[in-house]
Amino acid sequence: MHDILIEEGVLAKNDGIAGENREMLRGRGIYSINMVSSPGSGKTSIIEKTAGLLDGLLRLAVIEGDIETDLDAERIRRHGVPAKQITTGRACHLDAHHVHHALPWLFEQDGIRLLIIENVGNMVCPAEYDLGEEMKVAVMSVAEGDDKPLKYPALFSASQALIINKTDLLPYTDFNMHRARENALRINPELKVFETSCTKGTGLQEWCGFLLSSAGAAAKAPVK
Repeated sequence: MHDILIEEGVLAKNDGIAGENREMLRGRGIYSINMVSSPGSGKTSIIEKTAGLLDGLLRLAVIEGDIETDLDAERIRRHGVPAKQITTGRACHLDAHHVHHALPWLFEQDGIRLLIIENVGNMVCPAEYDLGEEMKVAVMSVAEGDDKPLKYPALFSASQALIINKTDLLPYTDFNMHRARENALRINPELKVFETSCTKGTGLQEWCGFLLSSAGAAAKAPVK
């Protein structure tokens, strides 16, 4: 019982900071997404491709979360996209406090309308933590099991979109796309599902169109 109370207190504090983050981002017209997956699903590659396809349409910035190194942030910067690395040490997820401290850096960048937060590779803990984002995006790859949604239901339940990546590897795996979709939609019937390959470029136009539409709709909505 004591452990449950501590966890509830931690999450309540996090949610309070997340609310502040969301209000600050909305106040500056910045749409934000939180990308969550296990390690190696291709989140960074998706962000790189997204940056290219949105170039000239929507200026974006990226907050990168990793336990160590700034390798992913360096990859993003090569595309001319502002990127802020957060190293969490032994922590297996980003929390709202991490993001809050990165916001002054973000607000110094010119004309940002989309913030992509790439969370630490982990399908468990990040699902519990609101960072102040407008949309949580789950990412999985066909190199993983098609039963991932059933094993990690909290993430898929909390997400508004699912990207199933590395579809070019389908011929070399026993991944069943129909079953993966079915499992994900069983957990969350409202999920918008995208099948992508960063190698072949498939599905990425649809994903970016969805992002543009979501960010545009948010910009027109009254600030609450």
